[in-house]
Formats: sequence, C-alpha cells, structure tokens
Amino acid sequence: QVQLIESGGGLVQAGGSLRLSCAASGRTFGRYHMAWFRQAPGKEREFVSTHKRSGSNTYIAYYGDSVKGRFTISRDNAKGTVYLQMNNLKPEDTGVYYCAAGTSSYVIYETSGYDYWGQGTQVTVSS
Repeated sequence: QVQLIESGGGLVQAGGSLRLSCAASGRTFGRYHMAWFRQAPGKEREFVSTHKRSGSNTYIAYYGDSVKGRFTISRDNAKGTVYLQMNNLKPEDTGVYYCAAGTSSYVIYETSGYDYWGQGTQVTVSS
C-alpha cells in the first residue's frame, strides 16, 4: 500500500510558477512510475506528466502536449518524493492536480495505469 500526499498548490498569476510535491509512504518508492494528472471543473482527469521507471535506477519523463516545455517532472527516491515544476502558467492550467503511482509499463497516459492516488492539490491561475 502506498499513500500519496500532494502539496504546493495555490493561486498564481498567469506567467508565474509553482512547484508541486508529492510525498509517498513506503520503502519501494523507486520501483513505481510516478505521474501527475489534473482535473478542471466539469472535465475528465487529464494526463500531465509521468516519470516512468525504465531500469533499476533510470527514469524517463513524458509530458502531455499542453505542458511540454513549461512543466518539468523530477523525483528524489531518497525522500520518496516526486515534484512538478510548473513555469509560465496559463489560466487553462487551473485545476486539481493529482499525484499517482503505478507499475504498469504499458498504460502510462491513462488513469487506469496507476494504482494509488493522492487527494489532490488545487492550482488556480488568474489571467
């Protein structure tokens, strides 16, 4: 069982930056693909980024088209934490951001590929 706790959300003006953090419980953090999804009001949960495990200590980052070049995902296995650095934020980035953990190597862009979810943190970008 993995528990995920997000933090770092808030209100920011367009063009600003935020860094989200997701702290995971458990000793096997390094074996999980760690992802961020977001959900705007009235919309489905959308893939943002994932840090996919590709070897014993190797990871590959993937991003949704709408955030490429602006967001950066990273992790610190020693701290059991994954981060999402968000730069040049836009009003359309507004939503609840969820951290997720999973081990499926084939479904990394869909919510079904992840087994554990955090409660979410609100990000609001004003124009």
